[in-house]
This record gives sequence, structure tokens and C-alpha cells, in this order.
Amino acid sequence: MKKSMLSLVAIAAMTVSLSATDYRAQKPDAWTAKTIPTAIKSLYGDVKPTESSDIKLKAPKVASNGGAIPVSIKTDIPAKSIAIFQDVNPESTVAVFAIPEGTEADFSLKIKMKKSGSIIAVVEGKDGKFYTTKLSLEVALGGCEG
Repeated sequence: MKKSMLSLVAIAAMTVSLSATDYRAQKPDAWTAKTIPTAIKSLYGDVKPTESSDIKLKAPKVASNGGAIPVSIKTDIPAKSIAIFQDVNPESTVAVFAIPEGTEADFSLKIKMKKSGSIIAVVEGKDGKFYTTKLSLEVALGGCEG
């Protein structure tokens, strides 16, 4: 009986430590928003992010394949979350990352963009402030089909 009780405690402890924020479930309107300002408002409320050079957003200047554009984001700002948006596809929100305590904010992903446009990152700081940066890129003819 003691062994099974310890197993239950271990499973309960694992469940708590592995939990993550499910932004799709908690903020569903952010995922159907058609514009970046609407998506930001749906995700964070009525905030005005400040432009910051402490956010490093990278992507190729010209993407030969709009179906798989490599994007990386890194910041030394102590962050609670990082959101990535784009302004050309029907839905603006691309991804939202919750930043666990003690984790470095450094992510890479591939996104789709059907034509040339901008990628915007918003960092929710642990200080309660919001920071942003923007990157423009060109998608070669063919967009997501490229």
C-alpha cells in the first residue's frame, strides 16, 4: 500500500511540474484575429508595447519558400511570455510561448506566409510591461506553394 501511495504522489508532482499555459484554450479569440492589433488585444488586453532593441527577431530577408520560413527570437528581457504575429495570412497569431522561471527566452520555429509582409514579436515582461520588435521580409513568388 505504501508503494502505490508513493507512486500516486510522484505522478501528481510530475503533472504539476509539466503543466504549461494553453493559450489556445485560454485566449481563443487571439487565434482567429484578423489583424495584429486585434490579436494582441485578445491575448494581452489593451496594452501598448514599447519598441525594444533587446529583442532579437531573425528571419531571412527574402524567403524562397513561404511555406517554411525559419524564424528565431531571443531576448534577455526577463519575460513571462513571447508572442509572434504576422500581417499577411488570414489569422495574425503565429505562436505564443510561456517562459518558465529560470528558462532562457530563445526560440526557433518555421512559419508560413503567403506573401511578403512583417513579423512582429511581443514580449510580456515580468515587470508587467510589454515590449515589441518588427521585422519585414519578402516572400519569393509562389508564397506558401514555393
